[in-house]
Amino acid sequence: MIIFKKLKQFYWPYKKYLFTSIFFLIFVVAITVVYPIVLQLTIDEVVLQERYSLIPYIAIGFFLIMLIKAIASFFHQYMGDLFGITAVYKLREALYEKLQVLSFKYYDNARTGDLMSRKTTDVEGFRNFLSFGISDLIEITLLILFSLGVMFYYSLPLAIITMAAMPFLAIVVYKFDKRVHPAFRGIRKSFGRLNTRVQENISGMNTVKSLSKEDFEVGRFSDSNDNYRKNYLFTSGIWAKYFPVMEFIGNICVVLLLAYGGFLVINDDLSLGALVAFFSLVWYIMGPLMNLGFVINMFSQAKASGERLLEVLEAIEDVREKEGAIDTAIAGHVTFKDVTLTYIEDDDKALKHVMFDAPPGTVIGLSGATGSGKTSITQLIPRFYEPEKGEVLVDGRPVADYKLTTLRKHVGFVLQESFLFSTTIRENIRYGNPEIPEEEIIDAAKRAQAHDFIMEMPMGYDTMLGERGMGLSGGQKQRIAIARAICINPSILVLDDATSAVDMETEFKIQQALKEVMRGRTTFIIAHRISSLKHADEILVLEDGEIVERGTHDELVQHNGPYERIYNIQYQDREHIMEPAT
Repeated sequence: MIIFKKLKQFYWPYKKYLFTSIFFLIFVVAITVVYPIVLQLTIDEVVLQERYSLIPYIAIGFFLIMLIKAIASFFHQYMGDLFGITAVYKLREALYEKLQVLSFKYYDNARTGDLMSRKTTDVEGFRNFLSFGISDLIEITLLILFSLGVMFYYSLPLAIITMAAMPFLAIVVYKFDKRVHPAFRGIRKSFGRLNTRVQENISGMNTVKSLSKEDFEVGRFSDSNDNYRKNYLFTSGIWAKYFPVMEFIGNICVVLLLAYGGFLVINDDLSLGALVAFFSLVWYIMGPLMNLGFVINMFSQAKASGERLLEVLEAIEDVREKEGAIDTAIAGHVTFKDVTLTYIEDDDKALKHVMFDAPPGTVIGLSGATGSGKTSITQLIPRFYEPEKGEVLVDGRPVADYKLTTLRKHVGFVLQESFLFSTTIRENIRYGNPEIPEEEIIDAAKRAQAHDFIMEMPMGYDTMLGERGMGLSGGQKQRIAIARAICINPSILVLDDATSAVDMETEFKIQQALKEVMRGRTTFIIAHRISSLKHADEILVLEDGEIVERGTHDELVQHNGPYERIYNIQYQDREHIMEPAT
């Protein structure tokens, strides 16, 4: 019950729905137990006494009882479902909010398909127990108590025989729960892996087809699918083993009651109607006791689901907004003081003792090989990660002093792999600033050299994009991302290989447009092309997380260092072309 206690905050505020459902459930159970009593009176007092004139009245009474039960059943089921669906509505919201605040470090190790499985299948597994499992458990308890009370009234010996079977059923149910819970946890994990495999395959379909790996992917999916099948069959084996045992114990009890009850009727120690009523009551006990396995099944699924949901809800938030964080305008003065960053404990450091100062309006170029730490520097500014040592300052204040929303709305990112949502081009451009006027959207698109190709599309800015911007080229997606960054009017602009997917002519046009955009803003340009960096006020050259060179383009090409080597590689072809002309 620890899992349910931890998740209590999501369902207990709506306990009034549960209690209302239980209130009507009491009527349903009480009327159910009345059936055998009416049956006993009909046999003993009407049929055996040949008082047939009472049958119409009994039929009418029976109809009214059923009508009351039907109305009570409606409210019981509706209020129970309302309890479950309202609780998981809040649970889903809490999960989604949690996923929004978890840091990049969490997503570095998370799998999309597994998170989707937790958000859907696991939430539904928990809802099923809230909507039906709790009510079923209470119904079973009430049916057993009410039925036993009537059985003791009819015959003490027969009631004792019935109760004698209960401990055996209870032992079987307990052992069933002990085995089925780990099995369902395995099913949940296996289903998460299966979801991950499907999601990754669909997202990477271009890569799969370009490398002709369709058969390989089918094989990997078959492995995951087979693992899920085996887990499910293992759980089905547990069911198949324990449920017949429960039914066997119930049937033995019925045979004993039939033999002993018939003996009592023959000796006139029990009326025929009472025996018939007793058998009905026996099934009201045995049936629910055997159905207890299904309730335990729902309970086990809910526990397994709850464990996986809590893993997300209780995940550590590496980046937290401190109390008293400020909300103020940011000019964009960025300072790194001896900053060291490690993504994974005991792993190599991503940044080592990085120090620089970028006053407002400064253009900082970041150069270096892949994995040298260029992107890591820019991700520390909006607190996507926390430095292990040192300080990152914005306008002279540690970044932790600012509210996260304040800090991040002043930092505009244009990433190498631009992510676009499956909505209109207009909605993608104004995603960071939904209230921006139409003319500013068009102006931002023109600055990003995107307006012309947008207007050539069938519906212009109202053109719907596919998932992740499908339907656009890499260069077109990047230009829309640049327009999106312009719309938020950031104080700090980060261009992470923002023109890597465009041709040289388009790159030149975008750079000309960005000169105006960068004016008055602190800009970080991450690029492998020297042409994108040569106009920066300062260029930082990184190797293995350390700044090994710094200076302007003209200074660095004279240092005979890493930057000059990159420059020579990129421009040697041009020099060979220029020599014959000279």
